[in-house]
Amino acid sequence: MAHATTTMTNASRITQRFADLRRTGEMGLVAYLTAGDPTLAATEQFVLALANAGADVIELGVPFSDPVADGPVIQRASERALRGGTTLAGVLSLVKSLRAKTNVPLVLFSYFNPVLQMGLDKFGDAAKEAGADGVLITDLTPDEAGDYRAAMSSRGLDTIFLAAPTSTDERLALIAKATTGFLYLISRTGVTGAKDQLADELPALARRVRRFTELPIAIGFGISLPGHVSLLGGLADAAVVGSALVDEIERAASVDAAAAALAARVKLLKGAAVTGMSRRESQQ
Repeated sequence: MAHATTTMTNASRITQRFADLRRTGEMGLVAYLTAGDPTLAATEQFVLALANAGADVIELGVPFSDPVADGPVIQRASERALRGGTTLAGVLSLVKSLRAKTNVPLVLFSYFNPVLQMGLDKFGDAAKEAGADGVLITDLTPDEAGDYRAAMSSRGLDTIFLAAPTSTDERLALIAKATTGFLYLISRTGVTGAKDQLADELPALARRVRRFTELPIAIGFGISLPGHVSLLGGLADAAVVGSALVDEIERAASVDAAAAALAARVKLLKGAAVTGMSRRESQQ
């Protein structure tokens, strides 16, 4: 699926993509992959397949030895990637290679330890030079992120933070203030992983978050089925799908088969996203 691009001065690719989606009345689809699962070369093929199938933003997970926010599917992906020798430096090289082949917005999704070990300035320089668009650090809270935010924003990198069902109004205000690009709303408590149903409390949670930000809101954790994505049309600007995609990779017999399965899944989910936005417009 080809994407038109609106020209916006000093706007990141992420901001541009969401502006294009709003203009065309589409809900976005943010796709997560663990970089290096099973290899970095395979991940490059997967990202290009996802982008061509209609993914609007792609999150590249930096594999980490203790992925405490992730469920078993992504934990296993991290283990496979680490066994294969994937490092943060390798993921940054992957971003650089991808940037020469696609204009899809790329978000580096990491725990803080690898970034801190590399050094904030060195990481920021490398991420910017490679062509990354944003960074999401899962275990870094906004009130402890002053140096990190300064290092990223000075290089034009969006800083995406997580909001959760347990976040108080005071926390949501702080998260919204620290966030650029889009705000990532966790749909439920617990770790990542595909679920059959969305939380009943999600509509009220999404409405509460809207009071604190005008940024696009992307809802993730447990989003795996077209029905989930369609339901989000009245609540969110984008759906985040991760474990369901990583599971396709784990179950595929080959890299080519995985790429084909990923593309098919994204086309199905993106079709549901269009349906969801039609529902949202009918409610307004």
